[in-house]
Amino acid sequence: MHKEILEDIGEKELISRLGKFMPKNQVEDDCALIKTKNENLLVNTDSLVEDVHFNDITICPQDLGWKAVVSNISDLLSSGSKQTIGITISLVLPTRTEWIWVEELYKGINKALNEYGGIILGGDCSKGNEKIISITAIGVQGELELRRNACKSGDIILTTGIHGLSKLGFMVQNKINFENKFSLNKKLISKSIEHFCRPKVYPNFLNSLLKTRSNKKIKKIGCTDSSDGLFQALQDLAIASNCKAIINYEKIPKDKYWPEGDQWDEYYFFGGEDYELVFSLPKKWAENLSKLDKDINEIGFFADGEPSIEFKDNKKNKLFNNTPFKHF
Repeated sequence: MHKEILEDIGEKELISRLGKFMPKNQVEDDCALIKTKNENLLVNTDSLVEDVHFNDITICPQDLGWKAVVSNISDLLSSGSKQTIGITISLVLPTRTEWIWVEELYKGINKALNEYGGIILGGDCSKGNEKIISITAIGVQGELELRRNACKSGDIILTTGIHGLSKLGFMVQNKINFENKFSLNKKLISKSIEHFCRPKVYPNFLNSLLKTRSNKKIKKIGCTDSSDGLFQALQDLAIASNCKAIINYEKIPKDKYWPEGDQWDEYYFFGGEDYELVFSLPKKWAENLSKLDKDINEIGFFADGEPSIEFKDNKKNKLFNNTPFKHF
């Protein structure tokens, strides 16, 4: 009899099955909510594995430390964290790892914490065959709860920043050859490497939402981040909220030097590790926020229907036949 393996069932199904061992809806979002007498806490864990997420060619240890912290803070922010308390760090390292590598990793970790808040609370170390950095971050839940299941039909879909740059940076760092039909703009190359090695997040996002909120009775909105790609973020929101995402391709924000073509659209929607926030708001609120922050763009809306994603221009729907990044 054939035994199921993780490659067969995939990451999403694995998480769904693991959720059966936890309280109801515990795995719907990246962060867990812990209720306390004073302020509620958000807890998130992310792991980076050598030769899956990084290697010595693509990223230096100091940038890796920065990125390991930012990937966790991004998840906290996408759940509505107003403050990062701190992190714990678990390291798995081969015994022949040089101390300077570990020292540089922690320098990068501290730089990110100095930028976005929080301290190192502790952790654990063990030996293994490859390097693994696993960070657990703890934040404080803000006034607004940001959750994947809170999108509503009629809501406007928005995103911070632009997507695809980290994917391009990864490819440049790996010296992957591109088509000879064009040469990439030097500014685009530089920006993409920065996005891959030193991604940034939006610590003032929650304040901007509160400042522009048109109806103070609203306490919960739909949100996630694009760590696994824009397509995956939209799909997660649609499934969790049980509605359809309609995307206007013409409104998708791109770098002015971003090449055109189906392949580049694929990099844009499926690239991942951009750590942009993808969320939905009522129309008036969305208009207010877009006026306040020019880096936030409307890209579509949610409608009634089976959880899915489609373009307003049906000719572009073939793009969604591609497969998102798989961890297994």
